[in-house]
Amino acid sequence: MIKISDQAQNYFLSLLSKESIETQIRVFIVNPGMENAECRVAYCSVDEIDECDVKLKYNNFYVYVNKAIIPFLKDSKIDLVVDKLSTHLTFKAPYARKNIIHQEHSIEEKLKNFLNIEINPQLSLHGGKVNLINISNNNIALIEFSGGCNGCSMIGVTLKEMIEKKILAFFPEIKEVIDQTQHLHGHHSFY
Repeated sequence: MIKISDQAQNYFLSLLSKESIETQIRVFIVNPGMENAECRVAYCSVDEIDECDVKLKYNNFYVYVNKAIIPFLKDSKIDLVVDKLSTHLTFKAPYARKNIIHQEHSIEEKLKNFLNIEINPQLSLHGGKVNLINISNNNIALIEFSGGCNGCSMIGVTLKEMIEKKILAFFPEIKEVIDQTQHLHGHHSFY
């Protein structure tokens, strides 16, 4: 799925040697299937790994990828470019900007996929996640937050200014997004 050159693998090992022993690599795409898609690589700690991730083994390290973006990573390559001024990674994913969300999927499947690809990578930076509970008969998306989002004092802003705006823009058939989370305040909350 993702071809990583030997030089890039050695570079990752060098970077990982400076991090805690459990740290691995995460590959993700911001705005997959859209013209402004961006391929990214980041560190991945153990507590950021969930059941939606695929674990890829490389030279003494793992790369984690959310399974929802796997089609966008077809024929992708990560390489290391060294020139006189700098050393940097290149990440080429020819399918990152292709709209490959298939029409035969239900609106619920498309929305779950959208949350996993578009929203959850951003929420995971704060230890949070959002899941679709269901879509009501009157096209209201009912969602539930977990992790660092559960009980966060900024959840109303996150819901209205980020999640609902994006969902309504991508899914015109959805009329509203309602948070059904039983919020618990405590040490797990981000704020």
